[in-house]
Amino acid sequence: MFSKMNSVQYRVIKPRDMILLASILFGAILVPLSEAFVNYSSRLNTRRPAAGQTNPRQSSLFMKIPAQVSKKVIVTGAAGRTGSLVFSLLSSDPQFDVVGLVRSEASAKKLMAKTKCSLEEVVISDVTQMQFENVGDDIQQNPWPRALDGTEAMAICTSAVPQISKLSVIKAMLKIPLNILAKKKAINFRDLVFKYKPGQYPEMVDYVGQKKQIDFAKKLGVKHVVLVSSMGVLDPNNFLNQIGKDKRGKGHGDILVWKRKAEKYLCLSGLQYTIIHPGGLVDTESGKMELELDVDDALMRNEKKFISRGDVANLCIAALTVSGGKSVSFDCIGREVPDENAHVRSAEDVFKDFLKTGKTADYRLGPASY
Repeated sequence: MFSKMNSVQYRVIKPRDMILLASILFGAILVPLSEAFVNYSSRLNTRRPAAGQTNPRQSSLFMKIPAQVSKKVIVTGAAGRTGSLVFSLLSSDPQFDVVGLVRSEASAKKLMAKTKCSLEEVVISDVTQMQFENVGDDIQQNPWPRALDGTEAMAICTSAVPQISKLSVIKAMLKIPLNILAKKKAINFRDLVFKYKPGQYPEMVDYVGQKKQIDFAKKLGVKHVVLVSSMGVLDPNNFLNQIGKDKRGKGHGDILVWKRKAEKYLCLSGLQYTIIHPGGLVDTESGKMELELDVDDALMRNEKKFISRGDVANLCIAALTVSGGKSVSFDCIGREVPDENAHVRSAEDVFKDFLKTGKTADYRLGPASY
């Protein structure tokens, strides 16, 4: 955008660029500080109640009608930004008995601080390290916690998360004046450098790890798996695939490639599945945008390809509620509603209508390497 003043053109920083830069700075600098505070505060909040007092979260659990049969659901990656939303929705719905599966004590404390859930709703276990391939039918031999027995469904919300290089953020900020003078974009986001923590690469988390979770689901007797993946999986040149690679294209990247491989593995597992490909995830209020569902990256043609994490979580709940035994894989984004008072259909209604179309992703598409 340009604005004219005294016959001289000035490059104006777009509000969208400033918002994105602010979010990057938050992720690079403030998030680690906030997580440290959460871990500290969770130590205070997880103390045992004094004699005669009850944990409000625990007491709400005991108010369920004894004769009521709830569907038991495991949420993996429950301490993550999307997983914690799925966990919270399931925890507040009497139709479900939810267990959050996390890899470490730190993640458990983080989940408890976020959702105010009780200790009984969280299981610490690293599925990727379990050796259950040769486990027989003897339940005493099971290498997993007994609290996970009887699970009917699993929501997989794990994903490799890149860390941004703080130095690249500083360099991008210093370039802003020069870019403005050169009439370029204020921020070139491709100049930002991301990398994954050792052992937390996409291949290990989004493929090997998710394969382990799917195998685990089968061992548990789970019937339905909901997998939160990503849109853009058909394009090997997608920017997300470059994260973790150097300028020569070497390194641990290709996150969408590994996600696609895990999806195919789930499709061939014999389990009922719902695979959700959200567009760019934003932390805005759910239920404010009209959801649009399609398949095979058709929605990538839209100029705006964002969706609220809360809306993705609502789609997960809809899948667990109204799938009717159907397996489906789809993409989803949110469209802005011109009138804020206009009626916005619920995620459940949108999902129901989509199921009627009979559409699902075509896994024959994409590069042969997939």
